[in-house]
Amino acid sequence: MRPVGRPSLYEFAGGHDAFLALAAAVTERCIADPELNHAFSHGLSRSHNENLAAYWEEVFGGPAAYSRNLGGHSGMLTLHSATGAPGEWGDRFEACFIAAMDDAELPADPEFRKAMRGYIHWATRQVNRYSPIGSTVGSDLAMPHWSWDGLQE
Repeated sequence: MRPVGRPSLYEFAGGHDAFLALAAAVTERCIADPELNHAFSHGLSRSHNENLAAYWEEVFGGPAAYSRNLGGHSGMLTLHSATGAPGEWGDRFEACFIAAMDDAELPADPEFRKAMRGYIHWATRQVNRYSPIGSTVGSDLAMPHWSWDGLQE
């Protein structure tokens, strides 16, 4: 249980710059991964890291820019749906994310890292659920919000 008055995970991590660094580090690790790099072989949009950072910022208590500009949780899942991606890609992405926290120099605080690991494990399962060919995503899925205590309903 987090102490009263503890900042959001977004604030604790260091805000926008921290999440932009995390997004860049995760992308770099995914491109270097012999399996995940296939998903990046068609190129990335110029705003890939900014968009990824904006998504995570909103999830962890930062501004709601991803929902305002990019379709929220439904928009993110739609980007990754019906690709036929193997289930193990979720585990590989999770490993990249966890290692990238060090690359991005995010706080090493054990409670913070536990919350972040809990989130990415949950999130990769969410994406995997929609990866089979033919999967569709509803247009009104609520943006997840993650705190020190996990998913907030």
